[in-house]
Amino acid sequence: MLNPEDNDLLCRVGPGAPMGELFRRFWMPAMVPKELPVPDCDPVRLRLLGEDLVAFRDTNGTIGVLEERCPHRRASLFYGLNEGCGLRCVYHGWKFDVDGNCVDMPNERAETDFKHKVRIKSYPAKEWGGYIWVYMGPPDRKPPLPEFEWAMLPAAHRWQKKWLYNANYMQGLEGELDTCHTTFLHRENDTATLSPGLSEAHANWQKDGMPSLDVRVSDYGYYYGSQRKMDDDAYNWRITQWVLPSNSIIPQPIFPISSRAYIPVDDEHTMVFGTSFNPDAPMTKKDTDFLETGLGAAPKTFPGTFIPETNKSNEYMVDRDLQRRGSATGMPGVNNQDRAIVESMGPIVDRENEYLGTSDIAVIAARRILIKLAKDLAAGQEPDLPHNPALFGVRPIDVKTRFPDLDDVVIQYRDKLGP
Repeated sequence: MLNPEDNDLLCRVGPGAPMGELFRRFWMPAMVPKELPVPDCDPVRLRLLGEDLVAFRDTNGTIGVLEERCPHRRASLFYGLNEGCGLRCVYHGWKFDVDGNCVDMPNERAETDFKHKVRIKSYPAKEWGGYIWVYMGPPDRKPPLPEFEWAMLPAAHRWQKKWLYNANYMQGLEGELDTCHTTFLHRENDTATLSPGLSEAHANWQKDGMPSLDVRVSDYGYYYGSQRKMDDDAYNWRITQWVLPSNSIIPQPIFPISSRAYIPVDDEHTMVFGTSFNPDAPMTKKDTDFLETGLGAAPKTFPGTFIPETNKSNEYMVDRDLQRRGSATGMPGVNNQDRAIVESMGPIVDRENEYLGTSDIAVIAARRILIKLAKDLAAGQEPDLPHNPALFGVRPIDVKTRFPDLDDVVIQYRDKLGP
């Protein structure tokens, strides 16, 4: 359980909130490139960490992320014209470049022009690893871009998608860090459309619903091992990576690997950036077909949006007959099942009235680490991780072995745990 004060600290991400300030020390994926496909394309609204922004790609292809409201009379720049290396407000013609400088003020005569005195809030943005990233922290603390393994691979080695959760970021992240729920929530009676890796993992989950967990804190967050007993006196070890502040890298016995970032839109909404990647070879059509249409697929979204079609308004398409026949939820797809449960907790879950057990130790550890880092930052101690980009490049594993101890597993499979 968490007391209301710590739960509030953990969940609130707006400007000035301790956790919001911690997130602002990291580069965050915020968009996919197709949202800003070409120079001078239409501007796009962007809400991130409780701030209303507008993003555009200027004539030179440079990405700008600005406060949405024009500093003149506070009209929305979403309706602005993107042309000539700047975004022009349609109300009185003020124009701003990607750095937030006012470069034209056509409603003022030369003798009264004061554009050199006007700046709008702007944030650095970079296209990297298949996403558009934004940094919202102090300019003098801007770190290098994080070197996740998937971001360093050729584009053909990864598959990526973005979708919305109607819940606080931590609820989605906690689901990612909870290996025990897979035995129960994701039990399926028909696994024909699971990928080979997810199918093997599913078979292992069903053999032991009481895994033993061992958490090891690291400079980048932590990794933890879950040990399940198999029928042949061996163990299934899944080593999951949590990379600060809200990135999970989930193991599968067979490539591709799954990675997700839970990025707060605001306190009660989260954008999920899902990446599946194969470090050894390009993704095949079979790989992407499983990711787009199989039971393990990312949610299908309404055209032109990132809103899943399977949602609360249609009760996540629950099929009670299918549930009675052996599907734990009767809901279509692993990701929809996760989102249904996360959103069912409410926008910000009441953690004061929960009862936690030994299967929750990874969730508990993540909460404690995030709360401590946010408090440390509020006291003036900056986080180190953003300035060590290579530390982001860790990898999970899912193996069968006779080693009963996590340390022995790590030693034996060290070459599989990271590039």
